Amino acid sequence: MNLRRAIGLAAAGIGLTAAANATLSNRAGPLEPPLSGTPQTYRWRGMDVSYVEAGDEDAPTLVFLHGINAAGSSGEFREVFSELAEDYHVVAPDLPGFGLSDRPPLYYSPALYEDFVGDFLAEYDDPAVVASSLTAAYTVAAAARDDVSVSRFVLVCPTERGGPEPNEWLRELVRAPVVGEALFNLIASRPSIRYFNDDHGYYDPSKAGDDWEDYEWRTAHQENARFAPASFISGYLNSDIDLGESLAALDVPTTLVWGRESDITPLKDGRELAERADCTLVVFDDAMLLPHVEYPNAFVETVRDALV
Repeated sequence: MNLRRAIGLAAAGIGLTAAANATLSNRAGPLEPPLSGTPQTYRWRGMDVSYVEAGDEDAPTLVFLHGINAAGSSGEFREVFSELAEDYHVVAPDLPGFGLSDRPPLYYSPALYEDFVGDFLAEYDDPAVVASSLTAAYTVAAAARDDVSVSRFVLVCPTERGGPEPNEWLRELVRAPVVGEALFNLIASRPSIRYFNDDHGYYDPSKAGDDWEDYEWRTAHQENARFAPASFISGYLNSDIDLGESLAALDVPTTLVWGRESDITPLKDGRELAERADCTLVVFDDAMLLPHVEYPNAFVETVRDALV
């Protein structure tokens, strides 16, 4: 094969890949808010951060902060948001780089998310916070700021680590144009989303629901959707804090909620964390990373008990 032919085939391959990427993006279409309430925008560092609020504004504020994954969004709290709006002023943002929020091609980092969470929480007077997975670590770090006052924590399977040791080569590969987008489209394909839900997210995968898996696929195929997850899957969103030490240093009553069958963040981690930081530990049987989706009624009661 001569050089000219090889260059031609490579160019054709890149062109076909780019066309396939564009087709998937067009199929995804625009997103709608995944929660019932009033859509709002919080302007932060030149970005429009989307959030939904509901409930009586004079009621105590309860902020929901979703976990981080390739298809993360505030829709993680779809089964409990409206119910808790009956008692609280509920607020749920899509983190920068996810959902309906702006997704600029930044190098997303723990410091960025800690700063965002701190600035967002500082907008409210003594809010209670429900935070999930890796975002719980950012929330605990942000709560140490002098201008942030949190009344209660409910942390769902909290962890300081969401990926491997930092791998710059992998991060740059996913960030790369055309090839990186194609790779991310595989990571965020329908089979991949279903695999994660079946293997790690839900003890009973049917509780995810076809409509929700379709929303996850759509949110993962918005423009620039790969940039925040590129930092996540390459280990650059792992938190540097020690959760036990940091929680123990805060004067914030904390309830930990754990799925007994969770394997990414096993229950033994929850028991150790509860002992180190003197937290209440609530364990949901037949649940994994998302007990608030699998058992919404019981989770709502757990939150109400925790916030008394």
